[in-house]
Amino acid sequence: MSLLSKETKLLVGGEILEIPEDIQNNFFKGDLVIGIPEFKEVLLLPKREKDLIEKYVLKALNAFNKMNEVSDEQISIFYKLFAENLGEAEIWGNIARANEIDVKNAKEKGRSTTRLEFREGSRNDMIEGLRYWQNCDSERNKIIRTVKNDGFSVSECKCSLGVVAFNFEGRPNVFADAAGVLKMGNTCILRIGSDALNTAKAIMEFALNPALNNSGLPEGSVNLVGSTSHEAAWALFSDKRISLAVARGSGKAVITLGSIAKQNGIPVSLHGTGGGWIIADEDLDLERFKNSIFYSLDRKVCNTVNTICIPVKKAKLLMPVIIEALKKRGDISGYNFKIHTTKKAEEYIPENLFKEKVKMFKKEGEVEDFCAETISENDLGIEWEFEKTPEVTITIINSVKEGISLFNEQSPKFVVSYICNNEKKKESFFRLINSPYISDGFTRWVDGQFIYNAPELGLANWEEGRLFGRSGILTGGSIYSVKLLVKQERDDVRR
Repeated sequence: MSLLSKETKLLVGGEILEIPEDIQNNFFKGDLVIGIPEFKEVLLLPKREKDLIEKYVLKALNAFNKMNEVSDEQISIFYKLFAENLGEAEIWGNIARANEIDVKNAKEKGRSTTRLEFREGSRNDMIEGLRYWQNCDSERNKIIRTVKNDGFSVSECKCSLGVVAFNFEGRPNVFADAAGVLKMGNTCILRIGSDALNTAKAIMEFALNPALNNSGLPEGSVNLVGSTSHEAAWALFSDKRISLAVARGSGKAVITLGSIAKQNGIPVSLHGTGGGWIIADEDLDLERFKNSIFYSLDRKVCNTVNTICIPVKKAKLLMPVIIEALKKRGDISGYNFKIHTTKKAEEYIPENLFKEKVKMFKKEGEVEDFCAETISENDLGIEWEFEKTPEVTITIINSVKEGISLFNEQSPKFVVSYICNNEKKKESFFRLINSPYISDGFTRWVDGQFIYNAPELGLANWEEGRLFGRSGILTGGSIYSVKLLVKQERDDVRR
């Protein structure tokens, strides 16, 4: 018999909410109800998922305590062995076969496989990331700065943070990234979506766990949650013993996880909605503009260009350049392109693109669709999840100031590129734009591996507000706490 009556209400974000009937009927001893104010929603967290996560948290905490006794050399050996395992043909064959099964299953369900499927270079990227952690100097207990005072000095020292929780959906290669937390002496728990679970299990079984065991690192340093249920992710992000929660992906699921973590006082790094913007100035280099679009559309990921704003005075000149870049990119994949245009930009796009259906490749497979269609002026922030057909939104602006306003109001506040020849205008743009990632070229540069040569654990936009004291790119080396160490030079120091 359920422990909740029909009269039970829940205070969520300052509002009294009814508890849905299905939750009332399925609530039993030890279960929890969670309110999500962002969606005015009530969720049921079953005791079985809480108990499951409890086991992983205890293992990770136990391993964290033991990491203080582990040498930096042992940690480097772990990365060396993990990389070598991925380089072994037989081991990689097992992992690749698991990935093929995941991709096949995802396609049968009509789901996107862009991030799931291993592409050429995925293996090398993982190995290079691990080699980076193997070869870079440890910063555990490193002194950040020292302040001299009368009779004593105080030093700020980096130290490990604790257990880091990750939630990934369909990118199994993030295992190599997440392992970066061990460099600072942290441990981690990873929960991954059902689409990528076979691949993740194979990486753990054949490459990661043997490296942990043979390097002498504590059991439980890296944990993969066996459950793919959303409730397992909710339980993980509600455990107050988690020192940092990282949610990759976008949409409602990530917002929900962020809300749960915040309610439990857990610092959280949320990816949020993706989609890069390119804003063109009247004074610009055409070749830079064209290449910025072309090189920002090589594949669909979070930093792919999504929205392009062009000045009305240059619209007749720039629209053919955009279409040329789109066509060139589409030709490479063997499919056409898709333009979502506002009313303002319609007249600059060839009429036939609105009338003739062409072959495209979308999430659901090969389809026929119009190359161009009109959308609302208020839909510039919609992120297009294309597969092999490059897809963008185009709008017309009367000024760069209007472009900045549109970005600040409608975008997910992710990466933006300003194509302009004038340095003073660039400086003004930098001050006014509400973005954590700003460039004057392509948008695909936002990646820890690419710019820092360090595996990236998470990206965050400013959709939920600006971040305190750090950039939006999270790497293993940036997950630490700070201890203060005071050394007295005299024994009569006093207040």
